[in-house]
Amino acid sequence: MQGLLDDDKDTRDLESSIPSPNIIMQLFSPIVTSQHVMASQFGNSYTSMKFQDGTNMVFDEYIGYTFIYIAIKEVELMRRTLGVCVSIVRHVCGPDIAILKTNWQKVCLVSSLLDAWSNLRNCEQSILTEAVEQLSVNAEVASSVLKVLHDACDKLKSSQPEFSNLHVLLLVGSKFLSLYSSKNAHDLCASDILLMILLCWVVNNKRKHDRLEGNDNSESNDDDSDILLPESSASKSDETKLNFGAKLATPTSEDITDLFRGSRESSVNEGLSSLTDDDLYSQLLFLGCQHNYTANAVHIFELSDSINLITIVEATNLSISSGLCDSFHYLNLINNLQFQRDLDELKPAFENLDIAIKKVLEGIKKNRSNVGNDVDMCQKRLQTKWDFVRKKYSDLLRSRDLEVVLQIEANISGFLETLKELLRLTCFDRNFLKQGIDVLTTVGRLVRQKLNDFSDFLKVKALKNFTLGSYPFLTNFRNMIMICVLFI
Repeated sequence: MQGLLDDDKDTRDLESSIPSPNIIMQLFSPIVTSQHVMASQFGNSYTSMKFQDGTNMVFDEYIGYTFIYIAIKEVELMRRTLGVCVSIVRHVCGPDIAILKTNWQKVCLVSSLLDAWSNLRNCEQSILTEAVEQLSVNAEVASSVLKVLHDACDKLKSSQPEFSNLHVLLLVGSKFLSLYSSKNAHDLCASDILLMILLCWVVNNKRKHDRLEGNDNSESNDDDSDILLPESSASKSDETKLNFGAKLATPTSEDITDLFRGSRESSVNEGLSSLTDDDLYSQLLFLGCQHNYTANAVHIFELSDSINLITIVEATNLSISSGLCDSFHYLNLINNLQFQRDLDELKPAFENLDIAIKKVLEGIKKNRSNVGNDVDMCQKRLQTKWDFVRKKYSDLLRSRDLEVVLQIEANISGFLETLKELLRLTCFDRNFLKQGIDVLTTVGRLVRQKLNDFSDFLKVKALKNFTLGSYPFLTNFRNMIMICVLFI
């Protein structure tokens, strides 16, 4: 620490103070540099380090970024924690990890989701084993819930043209109750549902905090206040803090009749006055698995305490989202191969990158009716820059002249920035979150009315996921009496 901290500071002040990021960078930059060289030049990166004082350090990588976890804990637990962290970052940021440097909301969201995992793994077996737990209910209740979700999905699709591919999911606490997906929606992975559980935990904690503090409409200084807030709480600039989910007016009786025929009029009329202050919490996330990622708008609506209705709407088609993720992946792979001067392995990586870029451009052309002018201009710039870079790579593979690599490196940064811009305009388009907010809130309120009769049963059932059954106790009791009589 010599030269990094002031010499005139008291020892007790040093123990209580938090080092600045610059000091942390200087302390660990030699290890990070060594890790980067081992990974890029030799393909043999570190997995963990152990120190004499009991401190352990584990490493992981994603899209060229190194993740490090330092703690005095078991190495296996640290590896698992770091793996969960990388997975959360992949869902929140997609392939553009650099956005964490400028977007404070995403930083807070990643941190809160990791806190949610750390808390739930200590009390929920499903999170500890990374498995989705199904809430066991009888066939009648399961059928009723599924029908409600089916109706909600149909009304959302018919009311909002952009909601062609969507999932409607119901969670009770950390347990999965039911799911209905539209016909052409891409399947959800188990990891996607686990992420929804973590996200609901963050939102529920935010709601509880607001209710306790009585600051539903005021700004909070906690990190949680930067996550999934309604628009009325906005105070920071759009560059650093994104807020969605404005409070909406109560639906009229005509809206209720048209959107959800079959609701009991008495239940609707009794509940309308208490539904006027609901907030819809929304976020843009990447879901899916490797080479099959989709960009989605996730909307969370509270039906009751610990019961959440989650609507997942695909923001772009699969060609655009998965093509962009593949482009970042192969671009990072090519960068490492260039650093190693491995031209033999460079050719298949370049061909895969070319396929990924074509996939993105074709996906935009197929979705031309929903593409704005900014996306159209961006994809044209991407096409122009890629044509130049592709020509240089073709020259490199044909001539094997390493001086061409310098020309590629001089132009690849501009191509990468255009790729990030296209990712932001298509997969992280904030305007998409605002589409259909009125319909989402209205349908959420109506689903609440439909499930109001057995919401308490579901909450109790979630506390102890038991099943009820009948046993032939009377028959056994009679047999016991007969045995006793014989012995007498």
